[in-house]
Amino acid sequence: MLSRRTGFTLVEVLVASTIGVFIAMVAVGALRAIIAGAEMVDRNINAAAEVRFAASMIARDLQNFYQDDDIENTKFIGTVESLEAGNYTSYLVFYTLGRTKARADQPEGDLYEVEYYLMQEGETSSLMRRLWPNPSEELEPGGILTVIAEDIAAFDVQYFDGEEWFDEWPEEMQALPDLVAVSFTAKQPDRGNPPTESIIVNLARSKEGNVSILDGDGITTSGQ
Repeated sequence: MLSRRTGFTLVEVLVASTIGVFIAMVAVGALRAIIAGAEMVDRNINAAAEVRFAASMIARDLQNFYQDDDIENTKFIGTVESLEAGNYTSYLVFYTLGRTKARADQPEGDLYEVEYYLMQEGETSSLMRRLWPNPSEELEPGGILTVIAEDIAAFDVQYFDGEEWFDEWPEEMQALPDLVAVSFTAKQPDRGNPPTESIIVNLARSKEGNVSILDGDGITTSGQ
């Protein structure tokens, strides 16, 4: 009697191998798509956190804005500066009162000069904050320079005098605006709209901490 041999033929092995490779390719593609989606979500979340943090910091500084009975002792300057590729950004510098010392090991008061501007280096743009303890008109501006937010596409400040809005508030105004509106826009993500954050601070009532925050849905909230 002839014995029957069991096993797989070459054709069956080739077919099974082809099916296995196909399934592996589909699984790898799906895994890559999941990883790319997760990375995109993380980038969008980080971008939203960047603009939210920047808005919170500048709102706090404006809430603590230093006002003196003599306008000569009060500093508030807002201009528009040019960037690379024909873009423009706001430049804002003013006096603010700090509750904590900028440098714990140095003798200094609670009056600081703070400056905000967008610095562009190549394709990278960062929102900068310069904090200068004990500012003096007799010295060149100095202080501590810090990156507040990265990958910021636009930093825009507008000023309201009670009747109309202005893009700039030069030193020659010899007065303070009633309202200051600040908006931040992160760089365009891979998908969806870029994260944005906007605030409106009432300088006339800054001692009461009147600040409005406009979220992505256009809802305005006020807080201390």
